Amino acid sequence: MIAVVVTIGLAFVGYVVTYLNGLRLSQRQERLARVNRQLGQFYGPLYALTEANSRTFSAFVERHARPGGESPFAQEPPPTPDELTEWRLWVTTVFLPNIQAMRDLVISHADLLSEPEMPPLLLQLCAHVSGYEITTARWAHGHLDQHLSVVSFPSEALAVYARQGFSELKREQARLLGQRQDA
Repeated sequence: MIAVVVTIGLAFVGYVVTYLNGLRLSQRQERLARVNRQLGQFYGPLYALTEANSRTFSAFVERHARPGGESPFAQEPPPTPDELTEWRLWVTTVFLPNIQAMRDLVISHADLLSEPEMPPLLLQLCAHVSGYEITTARWAHGHLDQHLSVVSFPSEALAVYARQGFSELKREQARLLGQRQDA
């Protein structure tokens, strides 16, 4: 009789251990799948777009720099008509499509944010894009008196956010895959 009770007890303990291990593995797989989605559909593209936009803006400033290496919008006197024409070209062909893609990521993949609430800098990004959309619409109608968005671009903060989010998720992905972390 004792042997039957011990056998039943061991079988039950084995079942519980197997169940708990399966649950742990399932949760790990679900976490890995979410991290992969966050990297592939939000933080990876956002990081690539912020880096591309930053490097392209630096190239614009370098190419069209005023003495001291500053943007035509950074100091007096105001930009010349030729500088403004060049700026409109860069905004409509490079900068606006990049920031619209960033905004679209925020809107379509907000469920992949690491934070429980929408970070204010992402809301500022969305507002900046809307501000440039109205500015470029005015340009299309011949109104060339405004050249910047009504909301400033959170360039540095956004770059840090995208880089940190991407890096943290890559570390988490490596951990979930059981890869060694080199310090």
